[in-house]
Amino acid sequence: MESNQPSLHDPKFTVPISDVEQQASQLENEAKEFDYSKRSQWLRAAVLGANDGLVSTASLMMGVGAVKQDIKAMILTGFAGLVAGACSMAIGEFVSVYSQLDIEVAQRKRDKRRVGSGESEEEEGEKENLPNPVQAAAASALAFAVGAMVPLLAASFIREYKVRLGAVIAAVTVALVVFWMVRSSVGEGTSF
Repeated sequence: MESNQPSLHDPKFTVPISDVEQQASQLENEAKEFDYSKRSQWLRAAVLGANDGLVSTASLMMGVGAVKQDIKAMILTGFAGLVAGACSMAIGEFVSVYSQLDIEVAQRKRDKRRVGSGESEEEEGEKENLPNPVQAAAASALAFAVGAMVPLLAASFIREYKVRLGAVIAAVTVALVVFWMVRSSVGEGTSF
């Protein structure tokens, strides 16, 4: 007679030694089951915004600095680029994600008419996976502003023009690597 109880000789049978080990095991299982697709909706916008903020603001500052080597002109240009870029990224991301939302909602309505059933629990769960245009726009604008602050801060405290350019380039390079590492850890994805 076989029983459904795990045997002590079963290799899959583990006995937790303490509550801490049992809780750690439960947390590991929950982490494996976490749905990263919801996170990807705003993470993509944030990564693009941060990288764009870094590169476009630094390029704008260095371009103006090449014409006029005054620190005030560089900082003012960088700040104007930060504000304009953050607004532009937010609007662009909102329109893009809202278009995606419209398409997905229309497709779900067509699928629902074709099947001819009422709203089920599965459809309620699918509603949570719909993209959020406001969240994506906010993530993009905030990330752009954070990225744009790096070259602004790097240039703010250095008077000599050539040293200032070197500091901006170095700060942007380091920040790109840091943003890449943060993206990899937050997205639980591969490094490349």
